[in-house]
Order: sequence, then structure tokens, then C-alpha cells
Amino acid sequence: MSPTDDIDVLEELASLPTVAHPTASPDGDEVALYYDATGRNELHVLDVETGELEQWSDGEVPRDARWFLEWGADGDRVFFHRDEDGDEQNDIYAIDRDGTVEPVVEMDGQCMLTSVAADGSRIVFGSSRDGQMNVYARDLATGETAKLTDYERAVWGAHLSPDGERIAYATNETDDFDNQDAYVADADGSNPRNLELGEVGAECGPADWGPDGDRLLVSDNTPDLGRVGVYDLDADAVTWLGDGEYDEDAVAFVDDGRALASRDRDAVTVPVVYDLETGEGRELDLPEGVASTGWTYTSADLGDGRVLVEHTTATRRTELLAYDLDSDSSETLLEADHGPFEPDDFADAEYVTVESDGVPDTPQRAVEHDPYDELEIGALLYDSGERPSPLIVNPHGGPMARDAKSFDLYTQVLAMRGYSVLQVNYRGSTGRGREFKERLLDDWGGAEQGDVATTAEHVIAERDWIDDDRVVVFGGSYGGYSAYWQAVQYPDLYDAAVAWIGISDLEDMYENTMPHFRTELMEKYLGTPDENPDLYEERSPVTHVENVDSPLLVVHGVNDRRVPVSQARIVREALDDAGYEEGVTPPASREGGGAVDGANGDFEYVELGEEGHASSDQEQKLRLFRLLDGFLDRRVGAHAAAEADD
Repeated sequence: MSPTDDIDVLEELASLPTVAHPTASPDGDEVALYYDATGRNELHVLDVETGELEQWSDGEVPRDARWFLEWGADGDRVFFHRDEDGDEQNDIYAIDRDGTVEPVVEMDGQCMLTSVAADGSRIVFGSSRDGQMNVYARDLATGETAKLTDYERAVWGAHLSPDGERIAYATNETDDFDNQDAYVADADGSNPRNLELGEVGAECGPADWGPDGDRLLVSDNTPDLGRVGVYDLDADAVTWLGDGEYDEDAVAFVDDGRALASRDRDAVTVPVVYDLETGEGRELDLPEGVASTGWTYTSADLGDGRVLVEHTTATRRTELLAYDLDSDSSETLLEADHGPFEPDDFADAEYVTVESDGVPDTPQRAVEHDPYDELEIGALLYDSGERPSPLIVNPHGGPMARDAKSFDLYTQVLAMRGYSVLQVNYRGSTGRGREFKERLLDDWGGAEQGDVATTAEHVIAERDWIDDDRVVVFGGSYGGYSAYWQAVQYPDLYDAAVAWIGISDLEDMYENTMPHFRTELMEKYLGTPDENPDLYEERSPVTHVENVDSPLLVVHGVNDRRVPVSQARIVREALDDAGYEEGVTPPASREGGGAVDGANGDFEYVELGEEGHASSDQEQKLRLFRLLDGFLDRRVGAHAAAEADD
């Protein structure tokens, strides 16, 4: 009997409890985290010694657990980010052990907490209140706010020194738009100094202050692969760690003598601990997958050489571990919850590589490209077990991101409905160094989309169990841009397409996204519409909408401020103007219930209320799963393995 017999697979998968943003308290005795075992995202606190999980909030925190948490200096309250129905125009709030919630920072734009003073006197945060993302400080006693920086480019990662006398952050004042430098300034923002640690055009930034405030842990990609270094502020000198074999990012100091980094290799991410005296590093002893010891705004320090680790694999959901760096042993603090399923019920990830010159065999219908440099492209293939199996090509978002061997709920939903899934780390993805990532500059809709199509062609040809008459492209955010572009550039390859919160019109995206996305995404990659009007028009999927030759589902959250809902509305209008017929998505797909027979127009269009740029909320995830499952079943008839063979 199938593990999915007699249960609503989509509902059960959407209801699997999710852990998000665990961060250790100042004394290391507790861990604050988001958890939704009640069916709604709530703030919980885990006692490290007893394993007891206490719920602090009761509906006051956001339904969507996108944004991270930070402890107050006294360990008796936790700061969180709150927005309106996913619009990401965050204010900063705090909740204490009694469940009392109070606003701390309420300002226009997006606010992002980055540092809490060790003495609890103030917080430092980024805000786009005045347009660009800059650094501000709030005095917690007086409630006064001061603006500390005023740069034209976005400022990231502002960290207060342990004594509260200085801040470290990253920004760019050069004419090279790809550049990023590490800075140190006085705590009021005065006397800023560029540390000049990397070459112009590279990306450098601080991750953590040393315990005594005389050193900074930094990341830099001057030599191509990311490297980790320790900068001595008194000596004005940096010591680089590691042998440069893998792409690495700095995470945090553990103590005076050790520091943590994150290492990417192929489709695996593993923490590395460096001995600062010898410079030697070793990977933590963990099963192959994706492991994290936090990131630049959260803490993993549990004290006595133990660190908090989030660990997941392609078939195992996230669990929290206490890892002892001295003994290389770990204990489980919060077990992974798989609901009615077992890890073996989920599709595993096979890592495959393909040589691609960015020009597939499939005809290019929108823009003709000559071959690019041939590169090895890595991808993950999930076999649903269905024979023959339809294939979902699922390009990642970002684009400064990559797919790895972590538990991907959307992939497992598709696999359990009978679809195999292909995720392609096209040129421009992270984890392969600066040169590979910069291949995407000035070339959205170019070689990276050819890599996606080439990899799909290869997998279809090499796996005779894939049904080449049921190939679908599905992506969200930049993956949604990819879904649109694959549908207009390579329509002969696909039998349906799903664009979720995707970019369709580059100029409209530039004009209406948040300021720091305008500069750090659009201008960094494409210049401005005034500088490159032809590129903006040519690489906009909506320009070539007449090439759509298979059913298309457009889904977008109405409160999205990263990729505004205007992106979906522009596509809808263009499809209407081009003579495509809009179908009506059946209520069963929108609201739950079984699949609906029959096709429905040339395209379907759904706006999601009370939602922004995706959501981790269980009800909102289930809503999307129903939409996706219903559309795919109507258009390519793909979950036969789950129902038709009973």
C-alpha cells in the first residue's frame, strides 16, 4: 500500500511543522525560533538542557516566517519583524516571556534589525525610510532614532562592536557596480573607513566582531572563490584562512581562537571550523546535505565550544543539533517532524552535471544567441518513481542563489503527485565563485536560460523513463522570470508553464520594486532602463508573449513588494491583447478538493490575497499546492501514480 493512500497528500505536506530562524540566547541556554506545529507560525523558545519547547506568541508574529529573530541583550525578550500580510515593509517589535508585545521601531519602508548592543541600550537596523537602505540606531530608553549612514548604494550587515563604540558594515562607493567593500565607523556613523581588503569589483563584507572588538571576521571573493579572513584593526592587516579549494563565507567567531565558515561544494553546504592560530580548518562531521550554523544576524553560540546547527538532507526535514566542536559529536535538540511520512517516502536528489554552451538544440524563438563559453552545469534530479514520468523543470530564484541537497517541500509535493523534478544551477548561481556568478551580468534571458534548457534536454534524452510529451517549467521569483522566459524562448520544449511571483517586464520591475532591489539587483545586473533600453525591452518576457505555445498559469501575491503584482497584470493584459483566451481556474483548485477534468483556456491567472513574495504559512502554502496540482492535472494529466492506478 502506498504511504499516501487514504490521506490528503497536499494537506499533510503543507501541515508538516517547519522550523525557521533558530538563534541562541546571549547565555546559550535557550534558542528562539519560529515553529508552526499549532498550524500557525508562532515564536517558541527551546530550553537547550531539557528540550522543552515553550510558545511565547499567540498570533502577534507574522504568519509568514520569512524574517529572522534576535534576542535582547538581557535574554528576556526577542525582537522580530512584523509586516502587513507579507508586504515586507517591516517594523521591529519585541516580545517578552509573558507574551507582552510592543513596537520598537515603526517607520516607513522596510526595516531590518542587524545588531543589539551588548549593554541593551540600543539597536542598529537597516531601513529604506529615506529611499535607499541605510543604517539607523534606536536608543531603547529614549526612543530616539538617529540615521548613521547616507550612501547612494545599499548598506548591509551593520554590526555593533562589543563595547558599542564602532560599527562595521558593507557598501559600495566606487564606479564599479559589482563592487562591495567592508567599512568601520564610529558608533554614530562618523569617521567611516574603507578597509580596502579586496580588489575593486570584488565583494567584501564583515560577518562578526571578535570577542575583544579588535578583530573582524570578513568574507571576500577577490580570488574568485569566496574566502574567509580575520582582519586585525590595530595592525590594519588581514589573515586569510583556508586553501581556496571551495567557495566559503564567514559566519562568526566561536571564541578567541576559532571561527566558523560555511562551505559550498557541488550541491552540499557544510560548516567549517577554523583554528585561528594555525589557520587549519575542518568540516563538521555531519551527514551529506545542507547544514548551517546561523548567518550574519543570528547567533549559534551555545557556550563551552558548542554551536547550534540546522541540518537537513534531500529526504529529511530540518532538525536542530547541539554540536560540540571539541569532540566532534552532536545531540539532537529538536527532531525533524515528518508527519505521517517517513524519509524513505520522499524522492532523493541525484546530482548530475551537463556541459552547456548556453545554446540548446531546441529552437530559440525570442532572441537568437551565438554559443557562449562551454561550462559544466550542475543540477539535481528527483525521480518520482512514476513510469513514464512527467518532468517539472524548476529553475531557482535569486538569481544569487543555488539549489542544494536540502529538504524542498515544493519538490516533494510534486514528486508525490507523480512528477519528477529537475533543478538547474545555471551560470550565475552561487557556490561556484565570483566568475561563475558574474556570468549573468548584462545577460538575463541569455546563457543561463540556455543552461536550463540544455540540462533539461540532456536529462530527457538520458532517462528513457521521462515522458517528453509532459515537460513543464515552473519557477518562483527569478525562477518565475525563468518560467516566463523558457515559455517564450523555448516553447517547443514545454507542454505547460507556471510563473509564480515572476518578473515579466524589466522596466516596470525597475520602477516599482523596493529601492535596494532596484540598485542591488536591477542596476547591478542590467544597468538602468535609460542606459540599456534595448536590453530591458529585448529580455522582458512580455515583449515576446506571442511565442507562448502551451498552457500558462500566472500566480502572484497582491502584497508583493519585491516583484510587484503589476508584473503579473502586465502579462495578463499582453496575453489578452495577443488574442489568448483566459480560462477560469476551478474553485476546487483555488480552495481545495480534488482535481477538475478538462482544459480551460490558453492561460489561467490567479492573484493571492493576504500574501506577498511567497509564504511559509500552512494555509497559504496549501492554497498554492492546490492551484499548482489542479493546473498540472488538467493540462498534462500527471498524478496518475497517486490516484488512477488505485
